[in-house]
Amino acid sequence: MHQSARPLVGAGSILVAALAAWGLLAWMALDMGHPLVQLTMPGAADWSLSNIVAIFLMWSVMMAAMMLPSALPMLLAFVRLHREPGRNGRAHAFVAAYLIVWCAFSALATALQWALQWLDWVDPMIVSTSAGLNAALLLIAGVYQFSPLKRMCLAKCRTPVGFLLGEWRPHVAGAWTMGLRHGVLCAGCCWALMALLFVGGAMNIAWVAALSVAVAIEKMAPHGERLGALLGLALIAAGLVRIVLG
Repeated sequence: MHQSARPLVGAGSILVAALAAWGLLAWMALDMGHPLVQLTMPGAADWSLSNIVAIFLMWSVMMAAMMLPSALPMLLAFVRLHREPGRNGRAHAFVAAYLIVWCAFSALATALQWALQWLDWVDPMIVSTSAGLNAALLLIAGVYQFSPLKRMCLAKCRTPVGFLLGEWRPHVAGAWTMGLRHGVLCAGCCWALMALLFVGGAMNIAWVAALSVAVAIEKMAPHGERLGALLGLALIAAGLVRIVLG
């Protein structure tokens, strides 16, 4: 295959994976009565091993759907800069390591969901039933938009070539390490916004899409960091309104 065509093939593969993940999420949202979907919505006292596995897989699919599109510029830059033999193996290692980070995040989200359901702060539809939790999550996400850690992680995600030149490592193991580091930076950039899934509902496909668009805008759009700051102000305001209204 001609070298200039390989980035396009890689982009197509990533977009197909993201679309497949979105398709699965849409099916779950539209067919909540299906036995497999029901496994992701246990009551607080009804969690079994099957429920844990199903919920973890649901979170993993959701993270892939939400994060792969906004990671596309970094992944394409990796392929374009790659000149070593074994390009495909390194690219696969990079993407796999990136997704492993979000699988780890999904495991934490599953544990958090269980804890919040046990406290009766989240219902089986993964929607917060606590005004205090809603306000706290909105304020945390809003304030975090202005934190030095957020700004550092976002700056790295917005400059793919700069990140890759600074972190470049040879061989497949090096690509794996680079993918892990990018995944950690991406999680550091987006974890607080992902926590807002508990506010609007992780089974609410419109809310999931809105958060995905917000992440993509601040990571890829011109002056995205400024738009991220405006989002932070809006989240803080929404949190304060929740506190006032009780």
